[in-house]
Amino acid sequence: MDLNTIVMIGYFILMIIISYAFKKMGTGSSSHYFRGGGRMLWWMVGATAFMVQFSAWTFTGAAGQAYRYGFNVITVFLGNVFGYIMAWYWFATRFRQMRVDTPTEAISHRFGRVNEQFFTWMLIPLSILSAGVWLNSLAVFASAVFKYDVTLTLWITGIVVLLISLLSGAWGVVASDFVQTLVVALISVVCAVVALIKVGGPINLVTQFPSGFITGPDVGPHYISLLFVCFIFFFIKQVQSINNMQDCYRFLTAKDSLNAKKAALFALILMFFGTLIWFIPPWAVAILYPDAASAHPELGKNATDAVYLIFAERAMPVGTVGLLMAGLFSATMSSMDAALNRNSGIFVRSFWTPIINRNQPRSENYQLRVGQMVCIVNGILVILVAQYMHTMQTFSLFDLMIKVGTLLQAPIIVPLFFGMFIRRVPDWSAWVTVLFGLFVSWVISHWFTATDVAALLGMTPTAREINDISAMWNIFSHLVFTGGFFCLTTLFYRPEASPARQKEVSSFFATMEQPVFAEEDQDEFDRMQRDKIGKISMMMGAGLMLLILVPNPLWGRLLFLACALTILLFGWVLYRSASKKPQPADAASLAEHRR
Repeated sequence: MDLNTIVMIGYFILMIIISYAFKKMGTGSSSHYFRGGGRMLWWMVGATAFMVQFSAWTFTGAAGQAYRYGFNVITVFLGNVFGYIMAWYWFATRFRQMRVDTPTEAISHRFGRVNEQFFTWMLIPLSILSAGVWLNSLAVFASAVFKYDVTLTLWITGIVVLLISLLSGAWGVVASDFVQTLVVALISVVCAVVALIKVGGPINLVTQFPSGFITGPDVGPHYISLLFVCFIFFFIKQVQSINNMQDCYRFLTAKDSLNAKKAALFALILMFFGTLIWFIPPWAVAILYPDAASAHPELGKNATDAVYLIFAERAMPVGTVGLLMAGLFSATMSSMDAALNRNSGIFVRSFWTPIINRNQPRSENYQLRVGQMVCIVNGILVILVAQYMHTMQTFSLFDLMIKVGTLLQAPIIVPLFFGMFIRRVPDWSAWVTVLFGLFVSWVISHWFTATDVAALLGMTPTAREINDISAMWNIFSHLVFTGGFFCLTTLFYRPEASPARQKEVSSFFATMEQPVFAEEDQDEFDRMQRDKIGKISMMMGAGLMLLILVPNPLWGRLLFLACALTILLFGWVLYRSASKKPQPADAASLAEHRR
C-alpha cells in the first residue's frame, strides 16, 4: 500500500469520526437533522457556504481551463466573490429570517403550495445531476492517481459521503465542510507558494505563459472586449446562483441574523483569496512542464484536467499527492453531502409529510427515519448519474459544468432570485417562468447558438472565443428573456383574487425583515461546536505531523511541519475557547441584546 493511499484512508477515517462526533446533535429532531436547528456559528456556516460553491471540478476542469487559456477562468470565480458581497450586504440575513427548515418551505410561503411541489420535483433531480458531475470530476482525477477503476472510485467516495449525511445530518455536513475547508486551504496555499518560487515570481508567471496569459495566438481582435463582457455577465450569473431561495439553505443553519451575515463575509474572504491562489499551480505547469498534456494519456481528451496532479507529482515533496487527493475528495464531498441533506429535508417536509403522510401523526422520529431513507436513495442515484457522466466524452469537464449551470439551473434560479424583492407577481409566475426558461435554453442550444450570435455581430471567433461567447449568450438570454418574462407577469397581478394568499405573502416579506436572535441556551451549542471541531482539528494536525517521517528534502519536511503546527495551533485555540464560560456581565449584555 503506497503513501498516498494511506493518507486517503486516514482522511476517510477522520470524516467518519466527524459524523459520529456530531451524531447526537444531528438526530435530536428533524430540524436539527435538516438544518442543525438553526444553532450554528458563523465560521461553520461560512465554511459550508464557501465549500458548496467549490468542488473537485475546481481542481480538475477549471484547472485544465486555466492551463490551456490562462486568465479567463478567473471570471467565473470573481463572479462568486461578487455574489458573496451581495449575500453579506442583503441576502444572507433575510434568508435566515425566513425562519424555515428547507428551501421549498420558503418557496411555499412566497409562491404557494403548487410551486412548492413543482420546485420539489425540479430541485431534487437537478441537484442529483449536479452532484453526479462533481463526483465524475473527482473519479477522473482519482483514477489517474491510484490506478483504480473509475467505477470503484465512484462507489467508495459516494458511500463515504452518504455515511456523513446519513449519520448526523446537517451537523455532520457542516462540521465536515469546515474541516474540509482547512484541507483545501492547506493544499492550495502550499502548492501556490511552491509554484511561484519555481517559476521565479508572479511577473514570470504572466510573461512566460506559453499561450498568452490574457491574449494568445488563438484569439481574435475582439478577445479583450469579450473577456471584459464575460466578467460582467459572470458577476450577474453568480449573484443569482448564490442568492436565491434554492440555495438559501446554507444560511438557514446560522444561529441568528448576525451570524448569517458574518458567515457570508467569511465565505467572501475565503473565495477572494482562493481565487487569487487556486490557479497559480496550473499556470506554473504550463511554463514548467510543456509535456503536461500528454503525461496522463489514460484520461483521453480530459488529460489536461490533471495538471494539479502533475504539479504535485513533479514539484512537491512525497506525500503531497495524497493531500491533494484529500483536498479533491473534500471539495466533492462538501458539495455532495450538502445536496443529499437538502434533498432529504425537501422530500420529507414538502412531499412526504404533507402529501403522502398527511393523515398520520408527524412524529420527529418518523420524519428522521424517512429523511435517512431518502438520503440513501439520493446517494445511490448520484453515483449512478456519475457513472453515466463518465461515458459522455463529448464535453470537457469544464464545459459540462458550465452547460449544466447555465442551461438547466438558470431557469430555476430566475424566479427564486427575483421573487426575493419583486413582490407584485401572481403565484403561477414562478413555475411558468421556469418552463419558459427551459424553452429559452433549448432555443439557444439548438436553434440560435453562440455561432449564430457571432455571425450576427460580424465576428469570426476562434475556438477559444466561441466558448466565451456561448457562456455569455446563455447568461444574457436567461437574464433578459427569462428574467424579463418573470417581470412581465406583474401585469397579471391581482391581489383581490386571493386575499388569504396575499396575507401569507405579506407575512413572508414582513417576517423576512425581522431579526433572529439566538436562543437562551445557545452558549451550550457554541461551546460544543468549538470543542468538537477543536479536537478534530488537532487530530488532523497530529496526522499531518507523521508526514515529517517520510523521506523528503529538508524543505519538504519543514513544509509539512509548518502545515501540521498551523492546524494543531488552530485546533488548540478552538478547544481552549470552548472551556471558557461567559462572564456574568457578558450574559447580562446578551440578554439585553435578545430583548
